[in-house]
Amino acid sequence: MGRVPGANGGRPLVGSVLATLDGRVAGASDAPEWAVPHLRSDAVREHRERLHAPATTALLGEGDFLRAREAWPAVAGDAAADPRDRAFGGWLDGVEKIVFSATMTEPGWDNSWVLEVDPSQVASHLRRRRGGDVLALGGGVVTRLLAVDALDRLAVVWCPEVLGAGPRLFDGEGLPPARWTLAGSTVSDTGAHCAVYDRAH
Repeated sequence: MGRVPGANGGRPLVGSVLATLDGRVAGASDAPEWAVPHLRSDAVREHRERLHAPATTALLGEGDFLRAREAWPAVAGDAAADPRDRAFGGWLDGVEKIVFSATMTEPGWDNSWVLEVDPSQVASHLRRRRGGDVLALGGGVVTRLLAVDALDRLAVVWCPEVLGAGPRLFDGEGLPPARWTLAGSTVSDTGAHCAVYDRAH
């Protein structure tokens, strides 16, 4: 699986999300415990590594940003952590981060900027800027970019869990018709299916 080309010669926009068998990207309580065993598997760590390596901008919704800010800087400096987790934590700590929020004023994390607009409104601008891939992390941002057909690549870790409540990756109607091709696929020892889809143009 190589780097996906961006639309119109611009930077690629890549979405990365974990989802359950019933299509949830979070539970009713928004607590991520259901995802932890899968995130610690070799296949998911390697999947995540392939996504963040070419990326120089990260897009996050407020909830995902706050959880990442609390967890990943400490992991980056933890000598006992898995080297792949440290690498991701270090990348996320240092990369340009854009958080979409109508309430946050101070992000409290280096290299972070808050925008009070919908992610779809800045997608074309980000494409035109110099840099590597733009990596959207988490269901909140990914679903809004899907709604305007802005993603070049969609990476989903399908976890063998059923949450029964919480926001869905595909909730209701309104998504534009789009055809995707499978660019890569691995399965973890926890049964999670790491699938990477490229937008067919």
